Amino acid sequence: HVQLVESGGGSVQAGGSLRLSCAASGVDDSWNAMTWFRQAPGKPREGIARIWSGKSPTYYAVSVQGRFIISQDDAKNTVSLQMNDLRPEDTAVYYCAAKPRVSSAYNCPRSSNEWNYWGQGTQVTVS
Repeated sequence: HVQLVESGGGSVQAGGSLRLSCAASGVDDSWNAMTWFRQAPGKPREGIARIWSGKSPTYYAVSVQGRFIISQDDAKNTVSLQMNDLRPEDTAVYYCAAKPRVSSAYNCPRSSNEWNYWGQGTQVTVS
């Protein structure tokens, strides 16, 4: 039974930083793609960062590039999102998701409906 649990959300002033973590349980080495999405009120879910096989991040959305860093621990059961220089427009619920047996970084899904398992989300509020 795969379970993803996010933590680290909260409220911060503009320009501040937060670090989100996503702990995965019930996964094995086949779960090699992980991602962070976010959803602001009234807006669609937006993919903001992806990582494949714990290697160099494969994707950042333009809106977060240069400010956010996705990383994965060696055991590949925790993925983190370091968020720096936060802006009010970063306010959203942040979700992590995972998918097994992704053959390459290029094949990491872009769409939210292609990811198999999701965490419950964690609120980030920037004022």
